[in-house]
Amino acid sequence: MLVVITQCLPEHQPKGEKSLRSLPSESALNPSQLLGKKLFFDTLLSNPAGQSCATCHMPKMSFTDPEQLPVSRGAIKSKFGHRNSPTVAYAAYTPYFHFDSLEGEYVGGLFWDGRAPTLEEQAMSPLLTHHEMNNADKTMVIDHVMHSEYRNLFLSVYGANAFDDKEKAFENLAEAIEEYEEAPEVSPFTSKFDYYSRGLVKLTDEEMRGLKIFNDTLKGKCAACHPSTPDPLTKAILFTDFTYDNLGVPVNAELVKLDKEYQPDLGLGAIVKQSGENGKFKVSTLRNIANTAPYFHNGVFKTLKEVMQFYNDRDSGKFGPPEVPENVNHDELGNLKLTDQEMDDVIAFLKTLSDGYSLSDSVRMN
Repeated sequence: MLVVITQCLPEHQPKGEKSLRSLPSESALNPSQLLGKKLFFDTLLSNPAGQSCATCHMPKMSFTDPEQLPVSRGAIKSKFGHRNSPTVAYAAYTPYFHFDSLEGEYVGGLFWDGRAPTLEEQAMSPLLTHHEMNNADKTMVIDHVMHSEYRNLFLSVYGANAFDDKEKAFENLAEAIEEYEEAPEVSPFTSKFDYYSRGLVKLTDEEMRGLKIFNDTLKGKCAACHPSTPDPLTKAILFTDFTYDNLGVPVNAELVKLDKEYQPDLGLGAIVKQSGENGKFKVSTLRNIANTAPYFHNGVFKTLKEVMQFYNDRDSGKFGPPEVPENVNHDELGNLKLTDQEMDDVIAFLKTLSDGYSLSDSVRMN
C-alpha cells in the first residue's frame, strides 16, 4: 500500500515584511490562491492576447519555458529579452533582497539580478515589460481582469470596490499571483531526494557517489553555494544560498544574433551600481534542474553534461572568455579535476532533485 507523504513545511519564511502562511494541499487552494492561479494561466492578460505567466513558466517543465530557448519570446513573438526564464518553483522561499553585512554579500530578491525585492513585486514586472506581456499600463491589465470569467472571484477576494482604484487593484493582482506561487503545487517537495531525506527510499550507488562529490568541500564544492542541508530559517532544503556569483559564463552567441547591439550583462552590478558586483547573478535552486534547460542567466548551455564540463574545465579556456571578466569565482569552480565518471555521478544525483517521483518504483528503506 502506497502511503501518501505530507511535506513538513518550514515554520518561518523570509519573504519581504510578511510571513509565509501555512499552505493548503493542491486540492484545497484558498480563494486568493485560486484567483492567483487563474491569473497565472490567463492568456488574455497580454497585449496582444496569447501569453500568460505559464507560457514561460509551464508546470510540466518545472515552471520554466517549454520551448527551451535561451530567452523566451514575448507576446509579440519577434521580441526577446536577454535573460533565460528561471523556474518559479520554490521562489516563495526566497528572502527579501538585502545586503548581509556579516558575510559581505547581497542575498535574496527575485530575477537573476535581484531587482525585485519580493515575489509580489516580481509578479508585476512581466505584465508591463515590452518584450514580455507588453501591456501599456496597469489600467490595461485591470481592464482585462474586469472582463474576465474570474471577475467575481477577484471581487470576492478583494471586496466589492476592488476595481475602483486601478493602482490598488494591480497590487492585489500581483499579491494573488504571489499567493498561488506559495502553493504546494508550485513547490511540492516530491523528489526522490526528498523521500530519501525522510528515510523512505534508497539512492543508487551512482546517486550516492554523486551526493558525496556534491558535498565534498575539496572536490565537487557544489554545496558551497547549493547546500543540501536544511536552510536555518525555513528548515527546507532548497539547494541555493540565495547569494550572487560571477561564474565566468561566456557570451551566448545566439543572443548576439537576436540583438546586434548586445552588451555584456552586468547582472547585480547594474542594479546596485557597484563594479565589484559586475557579472554576478543569483545562485539558482537546483531543484528540478534536470528539467529546466537551458542553463545560466543567458541559456548558454543546453545540457547538464555541458554545465558539469564547464564547472570542471572552465579555466582551460576552451569555453571562451567570460562575458564579464572581473569578479569571476576562481575558488569553487573552473579546475575541479573531476573524471568523466565523477561528473556523471553528480548528474545522476542532480536528477534525484526532480519533483513527481513515484514511491511505487523505488527501493524502500526497511
